[in-house]
Amino acid sequence: MHIHPKKVKSKITVIGGGLAGVEAAYQVAKLGIAVDLYEMRPQVMTEAHSSDFLAEMVCSNSLGSGELTSASGLLKRELKMLDSFFLLHAEKFKVPAGRSLSVDRLRLAADITTELAAWPGITIQRREVKEIPAAESPVIIATGPLTSSDFAQTLARLTMRKNLFFFDATCPLIRAESIDLSKLFAASRYEKGDADFLNIPMDDEQYESFVQNLVQAEVVAAHDFEKNDFYDACLPLEEIARRGKQSLAFGPLKPVGLIDPRSGRRPHAVVQLRQDDLKKNFYQLVGFQTRLRYGDQKRIFRTLPGLENAEFERFGRMHRNTYINAPLIINNFSQHKKNSHIYFAGQLSGVEGYVESVSSGLLCGLFAARALLGRPLSALPETTATGSLLAYIANANWKDFRPSKFTFGLIDDGALDLHDKKRKKQLKAERALEELQVWIKKAAI
Repeated sequence: MHIHPKKVKSKITVIGGGLAGVEAAYQVAKLGIAVDLYEMRPQVMTEAHSSDFLAEMVCSNSLGSGELTSASGLLKRELKMLDSFFLLHAEKFKVPAGRSLSVDRLRLAADITTELAAWPGITIQRREVKEIPAAESPVIIATGPLTSSDFAQTLARLTMRKNLFFFDATCPLIRAESIDLSKLFAASRYEKGDADFLNIPMDDEQYESFVQNLVQAEVVAAHDFEKNDFYDACLPLEEIARRGKQSLAFGPLKPVGLIDPRSGRRPHAVVQLRQDDLKKNFYQLVGFQTRLRYGDQKRIFRTLPGLENAEFERFGRMHRNTYINAPLIINNFSQHKKNSHIYFAGQLSGVEGYVESVSSGLLCGLFAARALLGRPLSALPETTATGSLLAYIANANWKDFRPSKFTFGLIDDGALDLHDKKRKKQLKAERALEELQVWIKKAAI
């Protein structure tokens, strides 16, 4: 249930209408503080967005597993306890994906845009911000990985750092009607879920031919001033293939937990397709981030069984992800170390992933609002997913800092000296939820 805002007072500026910015704006507005939420689209579009909706998920439609012993599952559970606006809406637009939370991206974004536009105290400004407002009230910078070039220059001046980016890539979308389903089988790994994925089985020969095609294909070249600085969690398919002939079979094409019902055997490799929208019009090639040229994508991906006549709604593509070197810039409350009025949220702040971005935006909204209201700031326990992630990006080694997702490894084991990894995760998760509940009561959230 949403908490409706009290009488509006003061104002906080949020720059960026992605997942983090939207979450921050809601957390601020529900405490009765006015919000100016700036989003540059449609005035200035990015190379990855397809609409002007707020909170559009551009790379994938998956928010990860819902199991408590999974990193994304614990993080989502904590965010629900903290009244996450985005996750509440995401549940309304679920699509089948086993035990994971995957959504109809555009319907979710449209719904969020409509609600925020009507929310008391939130004013959506559709224009590009090129400079950070010079004001004493808080500013939350949540421009995301696709920050405009003009604002990126402003950030470079603020942070005194250059080349703070890595390459990322998006997966292709295929029209469902063009898929030959007779060559695929429906199943979820280890039968977790209701056969929510379409699976393309590959034998040794098919797999080796596919890998060879990828390695020999032409990729979109980077600009002279850009490095091929890939983030390991989002490596392009062809980059993985170059790391060894079986790299894909142990990565995004791993066949574990999947049995082809026609042969009764596990294939050598499996390509999975995940439903992208509620009407089942489009399917996403899971793990197929790529920078291949469009012509090569069509040629190579059509060699996969069942995709011989595939029609592409969207090709995979590369884009630049901008982020700050967080340990040099922010404290444990996501504030700029030299200007406490400025907060950084979302992937720009050094977190990686949709749910992590929501977490960052939620906490920035809470911290900024409480600071403006004169309420004390209290750091989250580092035994929680939300607290450990925030503490990590603020205190990691700045010399080799890279954006990070939440993992259970960020939470100290403490007295949990167990060899059973799953049991250890279970105990860490239970402790995290208990300690977060204590924090929420003490902080009067």
